[in-house]
Amino acid sequence: QVQLVESGGGLVQAGGSLRLSCVASGRTSESYYAAWFRQAPGKEREFVAFITGSGFSRYYAEGVKGRFTTSRDNAKNTVYLQMNSVKFEDAAVYYCAATSAYSDYRRVGEYEYWGQGTQVTVSS
Repeated sequence: QVQLVESGGGLVQAGGSLRLSCVASGRTSESYYAAWFRQAPGKEREFVAFITGSGFSRYYAEGVKGRFTTSRDNAKNTVYLQMNSVKFEDAAVYYCAATSAYSDYRRVGEYEYWGQGTQVTVSS
């Protein structure tokens, strides 16, 4: 059993930066894969970023490559999403997720554990 809690969301100006955090508790393990998803009003939840347990491998959705970076600090049971050069299209509720195994890391259904989400709002 794992619990995930996101934080760091809020209002950010277009072109600015924001860092989201996801803290895990319960039966945490460095072997768990983690990911970030986001959901804007009226849209389906979509994949943003993925990171392996060691943090060695990271993958991103095409729309955020070069702007977002995910990382993890297993000693702190925390996964991060650094958002740079934020665009209006990035506004959404951001969720972190974790799983012990997967087939396609881009799919919502692959993840066993989810946080409650943190809102990111972008202003001009």
